[in-house]
Amino acid sequence: MKILLDAMGGDNAPDANIKGAISAINEVTAEVVLVGNKDIISKKIREFYGKDINEISPRLSIYNATETIEMEDMPTQAIKTKKDSSMVVGFNLLKSGYGDVFISAGNSGALLTGATLLVGRIKGVDRPALAGILPAYHGRLVLMDCGANTNCKPINLLQFAQMSSIYMHNTLGIESPKIGLLNIGTEETKGNELVKQSYQLLKKYSKDLNINFIGNLEGREAFLGGVDVVIADGFTGNVFLKTVEGLGKFVKKSLTESFMHSIWSKIGSLPSLPAIKRFSKVMDYKEYGGALFLGVQKPVVKAHGSSDERLFKFTIKQAEQFVNNRAVDQLTEIYESAENKEKMLEIKEFISNMEVK
Repeated sequence: MKILLDAMGGDNAPDANIKGAISAINEVTAEVVLVGNKDIISKKIREFYGKDINEISPRLSIYNATETIEMEDMPTQAIKTKKDSSMVVGFNLLKSGYGDVFISAGNSGALLTGATLLVGRIKGVDRPALAGILPAYHGRLVLMDCGANTNCKPINLLQFAQMSSIYMHNTLGIESPKIGLLNIGTEETKGNELVKQSYQLLKKYSKDLNINFIGNLEGREAFLGGVDVVIADGFTGNVFLKTVEGLGKFVKKSLTESFMHSIWSKIGSLPSLPAIKRFSKVMDYKEYGGALFLGVQKPVVKAHGSSDERLFKFTIKQAEQFVNNRAVDQLTEIYESAENKEKMLEIKEFISNMEVK
């Protein structure tokens, strides 16, 4: 297996990308290919480790790409014009079969555009989406979509629920994952038109699509262990995600300051240190890697834009698991089946009639 890593994408590139790859190489069995400017990457490796890349591991290599898609670049234009950028080269290597999964912490819009245009959607999927993994009480939680599609239709949220359910069942071994629709209240009549119509679709077709839909879900209930997947449009999902990450940092920082307030609080905290460390680990989003891009024909992982060495390491390990679990193959098999195609036509006809009324 070859893991393709965009070495030039992200706020801390290329330093964090390189260090993360080298930290991960002895904890994965796959090869890791750093895609980016070979001269810059080689110079950085010698600066950090005092040796060439081939001396560090035979499973590490560089694939040269002379351009970089910046965070401020217009996504579609960047994908079309920067043909030798680390992101475009990475996608082309993935599509050709040179690599098995592509990771990037770069421009999210460009990643979505490139994955859709260059790699291609799974037939039957209207819009691929980002499945972010978050901590939850005695487990983990998938948030879908966490930023790929800011404007959605009810059919998109229905498919987000179906794709995440397939992923949770087939790769994480959850027999009947509980799917909740993020809303401002649990009542069926609450929310904007998108959420209300999506609720009706999920209520009507959840059994046909093997979705264990438990209804609307308020944000405060998401982490208490009663749900496995939270469904939202990409705008709402991304706001939810960033708020949760910020809250985690706030809690961790506040606890640290409280324990360091005085000599007595320091002494008093000593017996609690093991529990505090466990709590910090659970709350740290870096432990959960990047977001899986479900709905495209090859495995793609979106790393956090602010990824550091540690987060790149976890994301590389997550990407290897993503490939080993055949998540994309399983989604493709179901979406391209005659039964699913027929059901999607029926659902779209139902939506069309609903809109006419």
